[in-house]
Amino acid sequence: MQIHHTAISTPDLARLIRFYQELFGFELVHEFGWPRGVGMINGVIGLPDCAARAAMLRRGDSMLELFEFSHPTPRPQDANRPACDHGYTHICFHVEDVVAEHARCEAAGMRFHCKPENSGGLAFTYGRDPDGNVIELLQVLDANHPLALSAR
Repeated sequence: MQIHHTAISTPDLARLIRFYQELFGFELVHEFGWPRGVGMINGVIGLPDCAARAAMLRRGDSMLELFEFSHPTPRPQDANRPACDHGYTHICFHVEDVVAEHARCEAAGMRFHCKPENSGGLAFTYGRDPDGNVIELLQVLDANHPLALSAR
């Protein structure tokens, strides 16, 4: 079994699509949505009378599903929500040069918690997308590290 996708709810679908396309190279592969009153979707998602627009993005074997719900009215997310709060913590992107990626993303307006740090064969940093969702940039410095990805 492997992870198929990570899903994120956003107040601005177009903005988040652009962010992940422009900064991380995702491509839009499917847009969809549903009006209020579609019983099957209501049951699956567990929201009565829900309505949303959505998009699926892909980069290699990684997929993101983005939702913009119009009903029920979503509660806004605190853009500075601590990463320790229960729920979604972060998405991690493996990069070849974390210092260069940090500089590139920061120049494009991405907020970061700190500059990249080195620790035990890894270099990493956390930043946030436009909605405040946490993104980790991770470089594996030691090919024998347990978190090293196998050759694809």
